[in-house]
Amino acid sequence: MDVELDRVGRWLRQAGLGAGPIESATVLGGGTQNLLLVLCWGGRDLVLRCPPRHSGQRGDETMRREARVLTALGRTDVPHARLVAHCGDPAVIGAAFTLTERVAGFNAGVEIPETVLADETAQHRLGLTVVDALLALGRVTPRRVGLADLGRPDGWLERQPDRWRRQLAGYHGTGGYRDGSLPGAEEIARWLAEHRPPTWRPGLVHGDFHLANVLADPSSGAVRAVIDWELCTQGDPLLDLGHLLATWPQDNDRRVRAPLAAALPGLPSRRQLLDHYARHSDRDLDDLRWFEVLARYRLAVIVEGTHVRALVGQALPAIGREAHARAVGLLERAMTDIETNGW
Repeated sequence: MDVELDRVGRWLRQAGLGAGPIESATVLGGGTQNLLLVLCWGGRDLVLRCPPRHSGQRGDETMRREARVLTALGRTDVPHARLVAHCGDPAVIGAAFTLTERVAGFNAGVEIPETVLADETAQHRLGLTVVDALLALGRVTPRRVGLADLGRPDGWLERQPDRWRRQLAGYHGTGGYRDGSLPGAEEIARWLAEHRPPTWRPGLVHGDFHLANVLADPSSGAVRAVIDWELCTQGDPLLDLGHLLATWPQDNDRRVRAPLAAALPGLPSRRQLLDHYARHSDRDLDDLRWFEVLARYRLAVIVEGTHVRALVGQALPAIGREAHARAVGLLERAMTDIETNGW
């Protein structure tokens, strides 16, 4: 969608956030579902984030959720981009939007600077500080930061297999999409339901935690901010650990979320990530395989949604085909995890 910058500037002035026009706007790469713009305004850079027009009310709601979460994170040590302002009124530019401070850092899903490519120590630090950010999020108590009513924590674990099974079933018939397009999906859903952990420990869940959703220092490799909080809810933080492990770049696997990083020799292995998490967390990891399988299944269903959008003309066909291939690959790996210990 095209953003009318004069409307954004007028809203900023009316909200009492400052004066003067927006001096420039640049599209920021890395976003797949939302528009990202870097605005130069009042001598500083801000990142405007808003959903595409076709997302409608649902997209506006995700922006409101993200703004609420970012406000709460301001009371924690979780690295994030500080929220500057949030506009929940879609009448201003056609959709709700957030404005955050721009974090000076690189996104490994877009590019990796030469300074990090040439420094295996920085590569290793990148991996370990991604886990540190996850650990910091896992220490947050939702009610203490004003998020006690975020999502539906009661019955969260029990709902998971059917929640994603229903979403996959909802694609049927859209643009000619057929049931059974994702081999193994039903078998995995049944396994998840039959092997559900007997207990779980609530906390905050990012919902899409992977290497391409962090910004890191281009000299040291250390993580400066976790981004894209629109799926954040209450649940078991081990799901985020499962997501990180399920999407971690290794063995030159092009299906992962940050394929550019797959060839970095200094990047920690999945085993090293898990060991680092275990050393600094008091969470019981006995059921981690279940959470990793859930992460792969859940992510496959979400990614398949891009394929479905392509079928109805809301995404490019090539992007849809790539998404479908990735969803199939995620389920293949989930089946392997079920049949083995996943390590």
